[in-house]
Amino acid sequence: MKILRLLIIPLIILSSISVEAQYKILDKPWVKENTPTRRVVPYTHVREADVMWHRRVWRTIDLREKINHPLYYPIQKIEDRKSLFDVIKDAVFEGTITAYDETSDEFEMPLTKASAEMLLKKAEVQEQFDEYGELMEGFADTNWVDYESQDIVSYRLKEDWFFDNERSMMDVKIMGICPVRLELDENGNSKGNVAMFWIYFPEARYVFANFDVFNRQNDAERRTFEDIFWKRMFNSYAYKRSNVYDRQIIDYRDNLDLLLEAEEIKNNIFTMEHDLWHF
Repeated sequence: MKILRLLIIPLIILSSISVEAQYKILDKPWVKENTPTRRVVPYTHVREADVMWHRRVWRTIDLREKINHPLYYPIQKIEDRKSLFDVIKDAVFEGTITAYDETSDEFEMPLTKASAEMLLKKAEVQEQFDEYGELMEGFADTNWVDYESQDIVSYRLKEDWFFDNERSMMDVKIMGICPVRLELDENGNSKGNVAMFWIYFPEARYVFANFDVFNRQNDAERRTFEDIFWKRMFNSYAYKRSNVYDRQIIDYRDNLDLLLEAEEIKNNIFTMEHDLWHF
């Protein structure tokens, strides 16, 4: 009798598991396996002796531009996608990405997990009213809520352009990325943009490689955030380049001249590579 019971119990467990598996909802006709198991393509090794020319450039990715919308949307997380900021925020909360102080892009001052989490939260003050609808002076509740994707207006990139003599090609490596949020006053008016923190990009690549980005042409061929940056499928403009004064373009140019100077930086890099070859 005991042997019979021992045989019946496993059969009951297996049947319950099979019933659960039978009624499990699959949102696609196939099981998604590619993106969650993606590996990062390693950088090509570069020797200092092979770098015959180098320029450091800082750029801004404006999320209002249509080509950059895959980095901004969706504002709210959905089943198979989330925005770049949500990916960064979740990774910082989990501790898989280290945040560095926004005042320096040299990655010398890592923030503690608690400090980084505070930078990702904002205070919302809720005023209290009495039973007659009158504002109660001195009575207000402060709630701490997370910043959302809609609060982010741009990203800053720190990248190195260099000519590799060994491969005879111009190459670029992104070294850092910094989310920039919109600062509002108590009346909802804009007070300007605020850099939140820097992230060491080579470390973040391992996280970016496992999250999909929307592809306008084909849902079956979605890229990852790592692909977007690797293939430079975004638009940006330079706001600083390495210089003796260590100043930004806005310090000596404004309005249209600022954009023209940024375009000049891009053209100088192109000209440098072009002039190395004779046709």
